[in-house]
Amino acid sequence: MHRSAKRLASLLTCAAVPMLLVAGCSGSDSAGSGDASASAPSSSGQSSAPSVAPAKYKSLPNPCQAFSKDTIKKMLPKVKDASGNQGTSSDNAAHGTCSWSSSDENGVDGTQFRWLDIGYQRYDSEPGVGSGEQRATDFYTKQVSEAKDAKGAKKLSAVKTSGTGDEATAITYDVTKEGNDFKNTTVVARDSNVVVTINYNGAGLAGADAPKGADLLKQVQAAAKEAVAAATKPKG
Repeated sequence: MHRSAKRLASLLTCAAVPMLLVAGCSGSDSAGSGDASASAPSSSGQSSAPSVAPAKYKSLPNPCQAFSKDTIKKMLPKVKDASGNQGTSSDNAAHGTCSWSSSDENGVDGTQFRWLDIGYQRYDSEPGVGSGEQRATDFYTKQVSEAKDAKGAKKLSAVKTSGTGDEATAITYDVTKEGNDFKNTTVVARDSNVVVTINYNGAGLAGADAPKGADLLKQVQAAAKEAVAAATKPKG
């Protein structure tokens, strides 16, 4: 009788506590083992890193082949080496550069100078770091910002360039170097996990007239479309 009274008191005590604590008032021996298993963390849930979407593009083209021969001829009328000067890279699937220069000498009428370079940057998806597309987006934003901060830039303007990858921006400005006025255009474009940066500038030297910035912009915007297409066309 004494034991029944104690059992009844225990049950009444449990009935008085909030529902969230009722499990702790169970009087059976099996409740202790059940609580331990319920509260044990899942080892597999803690050890697995969040997954990220795989990168869309797995390789890059040869940067010196980003433009057609006609494009090189039009942008650099007296190009020194149409095949371009390819920069060194420790990983050609992730980064590549190439540059060209042209000096069109016209005697007493001076010289028309042109410079063109291209840089490809590709990102893979990495758990704990981010998707290839997000990493490329961050780099794209950084490249645009750096182009806008060009030292000595005058008459700077930035415009969106449509039909060139997922997003593209053209930055134009004037700058004076060694007494010569240069017209500069930088186009930064991104398609998924690949970023393309193109620099194109020109100047009239030795008394030649300076090129028209609008003409340079039009040419480099067309070239940017070619460069993005070269990086995104199906392989194989």
